[in-house]
Amino acid sequence: MPAKKTPKAEIAELSAAIGEHDRRYYLLDEPIISDTEYDRLMKRLKDLEAAHPELIKAESPTRRVAGGVGSDFAPVKHGAPMLSLENAYEEDDIRAWDERVRKNLPPGQSPSYLVEPKIDGLSCALTYVDGSLTRAATRGDGDTGEDVSANARAIRAIPLRLGENAPQRLEVRGEIYLTFSDFEAINTQERRAGREPFVNPRNCAAGSLRQKNPAVTAQRRLRFTAHSYGVWDGADEPRSHAEFLERCRALGLASSPAKRCVDVNAVVSWYADFKEREMPRLPYAVDGLVVKVDDFSQQKRLGFTAKSPRWAVAFKYPAQQATSTVLSVAFSVGRTGTITPVAKVEPVFCAGVTISSVTLHNFEEIARLGLRVGDRVLIERAGEVIPKVVKVVERGKAGSDIAPPTRCPDCSAAVSKDEGFVAFRCDNISCPAQLRRTVEHFASRPAMDISGLGEAAVDQLVAKKIVANVADIYAMTKHQLLDLDLFADKKADNLLEQINESKSKTLDRVLFGLGIRHVGEKTAEVIAGLFSIDEMLRMSAEEFQAAPDIGPVVAKSLHDFFSSPSGRDLIDRLRKSGLAMAKPKRLVAAGAPLAGLSFVFTGELKSCTRQEAEEKVKALGGKASGTVSSKTSYVVAGHAAGSKLKKALSLGVKVLNEDQFQELLP
Repeated sequence: MPAKKTPKAEIAELSAAIGEHDRRYYLLDEPIISDTEYDRLMKRLKDLEAAHPELIKAESPTRRVAGGVGSDFAPVKHGAPMLSLENAYEEDDIRAWDERVRKNLPPGQSPSYLVEPKIDGLSCALTYVDGSLTRAATRGDGDTGEDVSANARAIRAIPLRLGENAPQRLEVRGEIYLTFSDFEAINTQERRAGREPFVNPRNCAAGSLRQKNPAVTAQRRLRFTAHSYGVWDGADEPRSHAEFLERCRALGLASSPAKRCVDVNAVVSWYADFKEREMPRLPYAVDGLVVKVDDFSQQKRLGFTAKSPRWAVAFKYPAQQATSTVLSVAFSVGRTGTITPVAKVEPVFCAGVTISSVTLHNFEEIARLGLRVGDRVLIERAGEVIPKVVKVVERGKAGSDIAPPTRCPDCSAAVSKDEGFVAFRCDNISCPAQLRRTVEHFASRPAMDISGLGEAAVDQLVAKKIVANVADIYAMTKHQLLDLDLFADKKADNLLEQINESKSKTLDRVLFGLGIRHVGEKTAEVIAGLFSIDEMLRMSAEEFQAAPDIGPVVAKSLHDFFSSPSGRDLIDRLRKSGLAMAKPKRLVAAGAPLAGLSFVFTGELKSCTRQEAEEKVKALGGKASGTVSSKTSYVVAGHAAGSKLKKALSLGVKVLNEDQFQELLP
């Protein structure tokens, strides 16, 4: 008769068995026991731990759901930026990308590609320290995400502890998603409970990951598959993407099946074969393929743009389409006064959502389409992109033409059209619609991230004349908020706390939030990285235009804002409200080879454009500037270098030729 196991030994045995069954179910897709048998093992483990609480370990399967309700999804910085991918939709797009890759590799080197299914899920970064899961975060804006650690621990597909030979610190990125069968099971439960079912698996996965109660997340059978990493410290790093995926599986992390393609011709062939043979058999939603340069040394050489890696691209399948009838056209006023026509159509289900409104962009697009109210149209929606009209498929029998409005639909002011532009605009700076959109834009996540200032709240604040410009946000009182229908005591306190926290946002976020015409996120980042707010208030249009990526239209717009009395007054009020407006610090991986160095490029380069050279510097942790000073580390002088070279020599700044600059790069 075998000796009776001690509680400690049985707990260890049960924990190992449950972990192995989780691995078989989620990693190998080869379960060997039923759900009932699994639940029996879990119950026995819970009973033993209840009787012997001193034996409970942090990595116990029973500790996946702990702490009850109340996750606040606090903001957390990623170890390295989580960038988005450039998209390719046609064969010409992927071949053009391949050409750029080969052009930027050393002569004689050819890339080999690894191609993975692009799972339609929610991006998530998992951080493991000494093999134990310590944090999980959503992608957020790429630099900062939301802490969803409690909920991630509730997902059985995510190991609480990695296998042997784990790095000391690993931040692994991947997708949280649902299978079709699990999605249908969840919707069945929602209908039985009298609740609205989820629209598609992605929305359901996103909502499940952000549940206030991790116990709800635990019931949803979410999956995780790894596709990249941001930090790998304390162990030999993989030398290729294929090796990384293999190491993930050895550590207990699921990863997508990858196809090796020797060149772009093989990629194009697999793109067609995958859609025809593989995609219909997959148990989860896929909207394309991700093509990556396999060799990590080549990836490092290729680097990044401001938003995307140059060594990877999303090769997407054509958008889903549907037909519907245009019932009417409404006019929406944007934050700069631009009037956008929006078609109201008969509701139609397309690409996972029900569509009732479709953008028409502008009146030139309406003319190009030959569109009239009453026409039947082909609608297209790709991913999360706003639906658009592709073409008219059938002319309505009693259709009516669509003419630009002569008066603003919101304030009734006269509408004008700037020479050289396609948009019609309301020029009334006091237009309530413009103010509402401006405040919403200022409060948006890429700008000041004041989530409590949603559309309904902003509508009331503007209507009650509590907010007449964005600076008024910082003068609001709790008493004023409590006078509004939407706010009770706690909600008012939460909003005021968010507003106070937004004062620490960096200058690039403030610039973008101000809604200056033609100034998007990247432009704001470039300008804020080069100049302080005091410098901007003094600069001419020519000085703005001298900055990288800034053309004459953007330069004029910046100068017009910062030289205007209203712009100066707004900046002054924001400062007095306590906004820091500090210059942003570029987040780069630890040990970046050019960290702390600043470069100025002058003259014509042979191997790449000046902008491409500047992006290489930024991707490797350095700073690219348009002006030479005594603090400049290097001036790179190409053919016909001009005044910047002379200034560098006069200041004693080290000057490199193009070959010497290339030698600095890894």
